Amino acid sequence: MAKVTVKGKSIEITYKKEGDYISLTDIARYKNPAEPKDVVKNWLRNRSSIEFLGLWEKINNTLFKGVEFDSFLNEAGGNSFVLSPQRWILKTNAIGIVSKSGKGGGTYAHKDIAFEFASWVSVEFKLFLIKEFQRLKEKENKKNSLDWNLKRTLTKINYKIHSESIKKNLIPKEISATQKKQIYANEADVLNVALFGMIAKEYKKEGNMRDYANVSQLICLSNLESLNSILIKENISQNKRLIKLNKVAISQMKILSNDKRALEWQKQ
Repeated sequence: MAKVTVKGKSIEITYKKEGDYISLTDIARYKNPAEPKDVVKNWLRNRSSIEFLGLWEKINNTLFKGVEFDSFLNEAGGNSFVLSPQRWILKTNAIGIVSKSGKGGGTYAHKDIAFEFASWVSVEFKLFLIKEFQRLKEKENKKNSLDWNLKRTLTKINYKIHSESIKKNLIPKEISATQKKQIYANEADVLNVALFGMIAKEYKKEGNMRDYANVSQLICLSNLESLNSILIKENISQNKRLIKLNKVAISQMKILSNDKRALEWQKQ
């Protein structure tokens, strides 16, 4: 959950797999602070609003119920037509709008829809909302870039020690470059299994699993690299090293997961 301030109004933004969702309830307070839900309902009564919502769902939602949408579209604009966010979601299986009841609840919409709603509330408000939203995303992108660089740096702290130990103790002199790479990869997977419980090839996401690790995991990984280099020098078999490394990983992650400094680092 994040917040931006637009013309003195605090606007909440939450994150779902479909993207950024902005609080329509908060936007509506700019027009009617006492009854923001009525503003949202009035917007949903308009034919143009229904058309926009239906088009967005058709583009982004394969489970959208078009028949129910057509029914709402035919009724839209009539004097007796009333449509709440909850009814729209229930009848059409919409995903562009989400609505929560009770304390701390409210109506949120995908940013595409939220900007359209904001334009209906106030063109001026929409422009300021877009500006603050862009400022928030730039800040997040900068933070993510710094975090990524930090994570990659942490993974390399003990890499040299680890790789040198492998080179001196595990790699015979007369083997090919491909065979050398395989030995390095095998040892990297010893650490992957000890900490993440899987080898690199088993990782489902695109990219390196270490890119998705949190700070605590990367600190632990750096420590495991150092420890593994020592165990290799002591000529301990890979199977025994894996068991020992896994026990150390469990122990360290229990400590790091509750360490306030590591937790604060991850929040920055």
